[in-house]
Amino acid sequence: MAYVARLKKEYKERIVSSLTEEFGYKNVMEVPKLKKIVVSRGVGAAVADKKLIDHAVDEMTMITGQKAVATISKKDVAAFKLRKGMPIGAKVTLRGDRMYEFLDRLVTTALPRVRDFQGIRATGFDGRGNYSLGITEQIIFPEINIDKINRINGMDITFVTSAETDKEAKSLLTELGLPFKKN
Repeated sequence: MAYVARLKKEYKERIVSSLTEEFGYKNVMEVPKLKKIVVSRGVGAAVADKKLIDHAVDEMTMITGQKAVATISKKDVAAFKLRKGMPIGAKVTLRGDRMYEFLDRLVTTALPRVRDFQGIRATGFDGRGNYSLGITEQIIFPEINIDKINRINGMDITFVTSAETDKEAKSLLTELGLPFKKN
């Protein structure tokens, strides 16, 4: 039997019927689904030290389980001593089983390790059913060895869904286990 991620299985078995009940979809294909998760990090100090990009790419690869790519600048900015084509960050786009595995690890192990964690804010929706979340420290992920990091950096995590509205997207992400703050 082939391996299926726990959240993917739960989505097919429980979440689809729950969302259909809540929003009254006529067809199963109308139910919103998680398309991809984009994990990105800007490394502004990489203008002076090129090794910081390599560290960021390695950490993102360890956290997500998929090879990260360096992002490059699109234009010159003299105030930041930045040239077009210089590496200034790292990103990973997760889809399929890796996406569900990462979401599972984020919800069950990483977010509970945040100090004084009360839940994530529900204000990160963009109006089109996508949600963005910022993490201030990469050390909340158990894959990162705290002795081997050279500096503590944050990262942005964006959940791209097929939902039409923010309300549908919030219901989907809540069902998938994201712990939103209670208002």
